[in-house]
Amino acid sequence: MKYKRYRRGVFCVVYRLKPLRYLILHRKFHWKGWEFTKGGKKPGEILKQTCRREVKEETGLRIIKINKFSIKGKFLYGKSAQEERKAQGFIYTLFACEVKKTKVRISKKEHDKYKWHSYSEAMKLLKWPNQRKGLRTVNQKLKKLKN
Repeated sequence: MKYKRYRRGVFCVVYRLKPLRYLILHRKFHWKGWEFTKGGKKPGEILKQTCRREVKEETGLRIIKINKFSIKGKFLYGKSAQEERKAQGFIYTLFACEVKKTKVRISKKEHDKYKWHSYSEAMKLLKWPNQRKGLRTVNQKLKKLKN
């Protein structure tokens, strides 16, 4: 069956300062590989609320600062995800989410492990170009703020 609509949602680049590290999650559901927290918007939510909810659900962490970026993108779901979500794909807006705590409680349904990595280490592990672009964008912004 062909689905025409796209789900709206967020890409959340979760980071901590001192030292600057990025949280990446190892996905096991629908595909395998490293990614950032992401998720679909629920009816009535604004995207910042979606960010807070998704980061809490997927990592157990509480966001202390959120920055929205003008970066948007979309991707197609694989067949099983299309059937489950009744959507052709996903349209996202990029956010950077600062957290203080480093102890993560991953959602076992979607992920099986996590890592805090430097920018260069995270770039090597991320599979998709849109994720690498998101990390590059957030890292450039954080470096400007640091200087």
